[in-house]
This record gives sequence, C-alpha cells and structure tokens, in this order.
Amino acid sequence: MKITGAVLRRIGADRPYDASRPIGVRELTLDPPGPTECLIEIEAAGICHSDLSVVNGDRVRPVPMLLGHEAAGRVVETGGEVTDVRVGDRVIMTFLPRCEECAACRTNGRVPCEVGSARNGAGVLFGGDIRLHDDDGDVLHHLGVSAFADYAVVDQRSLVVIGDDVPADIAALFGCAVLTGGGAVWNIARPAPGSSIAVLGLGGVGMAAVLTALTEPDVEVIAIDPIAAKRELALSLGAHRAMTPEEAATEGMRVDAVIEASGHPAALASGVDLLAAGGVLAATGLSAPDAMTSISPLRLVAQALTISGCYLGSSVPRRDIPRFIDLWRDGRLPLESIISHRIRMADLPEQINTAMDRLEDAQALRQVIVA
Repeated sequence: MKITGAVLRRIGADRPYDASRPIGVRELTLDPPGPTECLIEIEAAGICHSDLSVVNGDRVRPVPMLLGHEAAGRVVETGGEVTDVRVGDRVIMTFLPRCEECAACRTNGRVPCEVGSARNGAGVLFGGDIRLHDDDGDVLHHLGVSAFADYAVVDQRSLVVIGDDVPADIAALFGCAVLTGGGAVWNIARPAPGSSIAVLGLGGVGMAAVLTALTEPDVEVIAIDPIAAKRELALSLGAHRAMTPEEAATEGMRVDAVIEASGHPAALASGVDLLAAGGVLAATGLSAPDAMTSISPLRLVAQALTISGCYLGSSVPRRDIPRFIDLWRDGRLPLESIISHRIRMADLPEQINTAMDRLEDAQALRQVIVA
C-alpha cells in the first residue's frame, strides 16, 4: 500500500533544520505485515529527543530512515501468527520489543533486550525484515516503529493494547516519555515516603518524571531547568520547588534521588553532586557518543551513592503502561499539560524540520503529530 511518511536522509545537517531540511515527507510503499506483525493506522505520534538524536548524529543510525518511535493507533490488519492483538484494537507502540528469552529479558526490565536492541540498531523490525520502500530502494525503520506516517507495520512485541477512552495524543506519550521519565521514578529511584527527588531537565521525559513523582505519597519534588517557563509549569503542576541548575549547585541542596533527563554530561555530574548519602541517580538522557564527564570516586564510595543507567525507564511496557493509564484516568497524571505543540499530519511537510529545531533549542516539551 502507499503511505506518506517523514524520512531522514542526511545525518548531521546544518542548523537550522528548517533551512537545511534533512527530513522530507514523501510517498512510500508499505508491505503487508509479516506473520507476527500488524498494520497500524497511526492516530498520534510524539516527537522525542531520541528522534532528534538521529537527526543531529548523537545516535547514528543507518539512513534513509522513517522516524518516529512514540505513537498510538488502531490495528487494521494482523499477520497469521499474531496472538496478542486483534483487528480493531487500539494500541500504544513502544520502541524496545522484547524477545522474553535472552538473559537481558530476564532482568525484569533492567537491561534492554539483546535481540530487540540489535534489530533497532540495524533499522529493521523485530523479525529482521524491512517493510518500507521508495523509488530508490529500502527505507529503514526507526526503533521498530516509524510512526511519523499515516500507517506503520509493527511487530506485536512492540504493541500494548489500550482502551478507547484514552485520547490519541495522550496515548502516544505512554510509549516513551512516560515510560522513560515515569519508569525511572518507579523502577530506579523508588522514592519512599518522606524522601526527596530532583528532576534535572524539564522536557517531555523530565516533566513525566515530575508528574509521576508527584503521585508518590509524601515525596518532595524539585524541578531543575535553566528555562523559566519550564520551571513555572512544573510549579503549576505541583512541584514543591523549582530552580536553575546554578541555584541548585550554590544552595548546597541534597536529595535522596535524582532523575537526569537532559542528556548533557555536565548535568549527570551535577546530579551526582546533589545526592545525599545513599542516594541514587537515574540517568535517562542520551548524550553524544563521545561526551564525557567526571565525578569523585571517593564520594561515590564513602557516601554509598548509586548511578544507574536507565533505558526506557527500565520499564516493561505491558506491565507499566496499564498502571500509568490508571493514574491518568484518576486525574493524577495530567499529561495534557506537557503537550506544547500539536502538528497535523497534513502540515508535516512544513513543520517536521521546524519541530526538530524547537527540540534542539529547548523550546518544546512534547510535540505531537495528530491525524
């Protein structure tokens, strides 16, 4: 079938992207789903820093590649061996499929699936196939999803069934922003009553971490970001304190947990400096592959600190997404507030490169493409 999608052809293009236009929206051919795959009509897709990381070269992937990895939609066709979803189901697409057989999958979400990670790195679906093509040949898949399009073929391992009551733009956020930021709170920081948690970097992932931490009983939540508007939003959502990174450093504040959601190596070091004895830092941000930072090994040992890498919030999507959705249904996870821009699919040719500029300039929380 013919679809329309946003394809990245050049990594590391000059800024602004609105001028260099490394992403082009064009007609593609999408093959029917394989035995364990589903054809999904995309209802909404979030634009995440992980998409930008491919555009700017922080996460080098093979190109051409149809971007987008955080999305929601409806199943319109299934392969013959699909058992987990049915035609008509509404689903959330997540970007790390799990084989459920490798050693990493036995860590209960702590370590990314070996098979799923390898397939993602190669730009193919979980089964190793490519379903996207244009006049020049194959177009690769982004993290097994490729959601910046009107349709996608996705393996059933990347799908979580949801109810019809969740609006599409909200549903999309559960696929990455909430799993990563909220998952870091639940699965790594695990704040106890009476404890404190700081979130460094108030983009979509950071704000999801703030909102999730605020659902925990008797936990002080501190929001840290250099941009005043983001700090003000965090306070309006219930954060107990908000400050710049410089203010946090000079105050001498100490917290029990830090969620590092900026992707800057200096922020990781700053986060370690904020930890009280016995504290834990969950690092969720993706920095450039050659980025380095430094910490004090003495303090790490003497104060029993923990620094934990945290991919996808160390989440298991089918376990964690229903819990997050229940919080949203109860009114305790107001994700509507972190959507800063909505872009209609019809406007994508004019808007997709501009959206990447907004992300690079830290001028957006979550931008969502809607059908």
